[in-house]
Amino acid sequence: MSAQPAPPAASASSSASALTEVEAHGVERIPDADRTATPLDLFRLAFGGANTFSTCVLGAFPILFGLSFWQGLAATVLGVLAGALILCPMAVFGPVNGTNNAVSSSAHLGVHGRVVGSFLSLLTAVAFFSLSVWSSGDALVGGAHRLFGLERGNLSYVVAYALFAGLVLAVCVYGFRFMLFVNKIAVTSASVLFLLGAVAFAGDFDPSYTGAFTASADAATRSMFWPSFIGAALIVLSNPVSFGAFLGDWSRYIPAATPRRRVVGAAFLSQLATLLPFVFGLATASIVATKAPKYVDPAAPDFVGGLLAISPSWFFLPVCLLALIGGMSTGTTSLYGTGLDFSSVFPRLSRVQATLLVGVLSIAFIFVGRFGLDLVQSISTFATMIITCTTPWMVVMMLGFWTRRGWYDPDALQVFNRRQRGGRYWFAHGWNWRGMTAWWVSALIGVLFTNIPGQFVGPLGDLAHGVDISLPLSLATAAVLFLALLWLFPEPRAAYGPEGARLVRTVEVPVPPITGPGAAVDAPAPVPAGGAG
Repeated sequence: MSAQPAPPAASASSSASALTEVEAHGVERIPDADRTATPLDLFRLAFGGANTFSTCVLGAFPILFGLSFWQGLAATVLGVLAGALILCPMAVFGPVNGTNNAVSSSAHLGVHGRVVGSFLSLLTAVAFFSLSVWSSGDALVGGAHRLFGLERGNLSYVVAYALFAGLVLAVCVYGFRFMLFVNKIAVTSASVLFLLGAVAFAGDFDPSYTGAFTASADAATRSMFWPSFIGAALIVLSNPVSFGAFLGDWSRYIPAATPRRRVVGAAFLSQLATLLPFVFGLATASIVATKAPKYVDPAAPDFVGGLLAISPSWFFLPVCLLALIGGMSTGTTSLYGTGLDFSSVFPRLSRVQATLLVGVLSIAFIFVGRFGLDLVQSISTFATMIITCTTPWMVVMMLGFWTRRGWYDPDALQVFNRRQRGGRYWFAHGWNWRGMTAWWVSALIGVLFTNIPGQFVGPLGDLAHGVDISLPLSLATAAVLFLALLWLFPEPRAAYGPEGARLVRTVEVPVPPITGPGAAVDAPAPVPAGGAG
């Protein structure tokens, strides 16, 4: 695939028109002429989607789990670094294939198996869209209460959630260009507000906050340190991993000729930059725990309420702005990709209709989670489950990319979206049982070994003395099992490029022709040059 050079900069009027024009592209391959984004744009979207108030809430979890500030900082850095390393290779699929990552997964899970990626993106979108609306809505209502005396009743929260969710939906409906515009503003303004917050809380911050695991703590409390530390790191790690299914939504607008190291580097640096909101949430949570401990009570934690309680009066308005701007960024990056992908899973729905449908379902989940469930427990459990199920899928994708030497057939990737049959990635009736088996076995093992103290413990979760080892186990299982299956049960040679397979074997089998709407019936799919691996 050759990329054409980016067109000259458009005029101000045409740029404004592009922003307010509803995006027409679905998950079909983006034409080269339209692929004018840069790795910097990818950085802005990925960082902007996490440089938010929602990330501050996730950053407070180490304190809510009883860690000291320094222990919480170590868990946060570990989670961000590990998550960034797992995530960043997922950025390359977009430029290579010009489509989103769920569609690209057809090459490794099969034409029908790609629905796994769609399902995972739906779970992630619901979780993080809900988190953005919850946290931003609570901050806006709390700020209005302190500034204007607004009653903090259920009606106020319902109105705030509905208005905010509707605003996010509107941005997603307009599409990529408008979302990029919002994120350009969000990255700068949210960073400024976080730095302003550092000034607001500098006098109250004490890095010597000790948490619950002190030398004087009883033995039962001390025994919970490592489960709490690992649990906090996993909550943090869930943030970068959550972008795994979405990176292709944005990087597909980057020309294919762009050096892959720049694309991967942009994704990695975007997650390192999220240490800003994470540490802000961690530091302010430690202040809340010291000055207003009732807000970090494990029975009913309320970080947003605690933050407003300790904020200087002059910082109320910045908090509200941070909630509004940051929530917009998180909500749009979460919801946009899922609406995009589900328009291909349900072909009768356009991208706009699918976005609206997923948005309405997410809003329903928001109200159930806010008024019918334990909010903090819902977020932490859901985030951990996302890691458990998504990381094995990402491992299969990345190892598949490596064994295929980064070669894909863009036309064969679109077979499912066009409601066709056959092609290089048809495998067994549209399913590549090798990739599917590696994914579901690894995800199941992860769930069995999950241990979230006081929330969810899998049947084998106590085998490591309460420490959650689900992530390393699922990662290792996915890698070993997938490569073993590729070696023992070789894939068709046609699924690999002209240079053949790397490390694994292949087998020469006929490629079923692509048939169905728009296909040249009985025309065999071309097979790349080269012998069997």
